[in-house]
Amino acid sequence: MRDQEPGPPADAGQPQPQRLSTKEAADLLGVKPETVYAYVSRGRLSSRRAPDGRGSTFDAGEVEALARRGRPDSGAGPAAGGEPSVRTRLTLIERDRFYFRGVDAVELTARHSYEEVAEWLWTGRPGPAAAFVAPEASVAVARRAVDALPDHAGPTDRLRVAAIAAAAADPLRFDLSEHAVLGTARVLIPTLVAALPPALHDMRHAEGPLALRLWTRLSGRPADDASLRALDTSLGLLADHDLAASTLAVRVAASARAHAYAAVSAGLGVIEGPLHGAASGDAHRLLLDVLDQGSAAPVIAEELRAGRRIPGLGHRLYPAEDPRARALFTLLEDVPGSAPALAAARDVVATAARHTPLHANVDLALAVLTASTGMPATAGETIFAVARTAGWIAHALEEYGERPLRMRPSGLYVGPRPPQPLPEPRSGQADRDGEPGISPTSLP
Repeated sequence: MRDQEPGPPADAGQPQPQRLSTKEAADLLGVKPETVYAYVSRGRLSSRRAPDGRGSTFDAGEVEALARRGRPDSGAGPAAGGEPSVRTRLTLIERDRFYFRGVDAVELTARHSYEEVAEWLWTGRPGPAAAFVAPEASVAVARRAVDALPDHAGPTDRLRVAAIAAAAADPLRFDLSEHAVLGTARVLIPTLVAALPPALHDMRHAEGPLALRLWTRLSGRPADDASLRALDTSLGLLADHDLAASTLAVRVAASARAHAYAAVSAGLGVIEGPLHGAASGDAHRLLLDVLDQGSAAPVIAEELRAGRRIPGLGHRLYPAEDPRARALFTLLEDVPGSAPALAAARDVVATAARHTPLHANVDLALAVLTASTGMPATAGETIFAVARTAGWIAHALEEYGERPLRMRPSGLYVGPRPPQPLPEPRSGQADRDGEPGISPTSLP
C-alpha cells in the first residue's frame, strides 16, 4: 500500500498534530519499523510522506492509541468479533474438539495422568510420570492458614488462602525464570490439595497420585479404580480451556509481572462465579432435586418459571456436544453407584430439549461424578480450581515471555464531559471557606 499523500495545508492559525518518524513510532509501539508499515497496509495506522520525501510520518495520537490497545500482531488486541484475543500455543478449540499444544486433549487425558498433562502444557515435552511433592514447611503454613478460616468458608476461599500462605513461605517467589516457575508449579498444586481439610482420614495416600490425594479431601468413601480414573481424567480435561475469564485474569497479573502464586490467586478470585468454576455445584444440586422428585420435568419447570438457565447444559464454544462431557460420561458408566445420577442427567437433557436443544456440558458430567461418589456439591468447584491451576501456570509462563504490561486496555469514557462544577460539601462538613463543620483544629 502506497503512503498517503499529504492533504491540503491546515489553517495556519490552528495547532498542528504532532507527527512521529517511523523510528519514533516503532519505539513507541515496541516493534520493528517493518511492522509499522505492515500496520499501515492493514489499515491500522495512517501515514504521510515526510516533508523531505524520505520515509513517512505518523500521527502521534493515533500511534499512542494503538499502543494502548496492544500491538495487533502481538495477539493482545481486539479480535474480529470485538472480543479481546491473546496469542497462545496452549489450547485450540475448533469443530467441537479441543487440543493441548496440537494434541487431541481427550486422547491425551485418556492415556496420561493429570500430572503428565500439566507437564505437557508447561513444557511441550513428553516425559515419565511426573510426581508433584509439596515441602512439609509449605504445607504446614498453608494448613494453618486454612484451618483459621470459619467453617462456612467455601473451597475457593480455602484454596486462595492456601496459595497466599504458600507464597509468603517462599522467599524465591519473585524469580520469574521458566525453571523457577516450573518448580513453583510442581510445589503449589500439591500444596493446595494438602491444605484442604481431609474427608477421608487415611493418610497413607499422602504421597500418591494427585487425584488420589484430592479424593481424600472430597469423599469419605474409599477410592475405587473407576472413580479414581474418572477424577484423574476430569483434572486433565479441565486443566486448560483457552481464555476463560479466570485465565484472562491470570494473564493480566502475569503481564504486570506478578509472581506465579499471585497469578494463580488472580485466577482463583474469578473462578468462584456461578457462570464459571462454581457452575458444577448448581448442576449437582439440580441432579439431587431430580433424584428426589423422580423426574426432571418438575425441576426443569421450576428453573424455567424462575427465569434461570438450566445448569449443566450448553457451551458457547461448542455448538454440538462438549467433548469433555462426552469423555467423562463414558468413564462414569463404570463408576459404582453412578447409574441413578447418570439417568437423572439424561432425563435433564431430554426434558430441557423440549424447550431448547442444548447438549450436556462438562459441568453436568462433573456433577454426576460428585453426586455418585458421596462428594459435596462444592466438590466440583474444588476439582475445577485444582485442575485449572496447571493451565494458569502455563498461561503465566507464556505471558512472562511477552512485552510487560501489554494487557492494558483503554477505557471508553462515557461520563459527563469536563469541566463539571465541584460537588457541594455534604451536610455537617466544613468547606474550604470556613463554614461550620469538623476541622482538624476543633478536635481534642
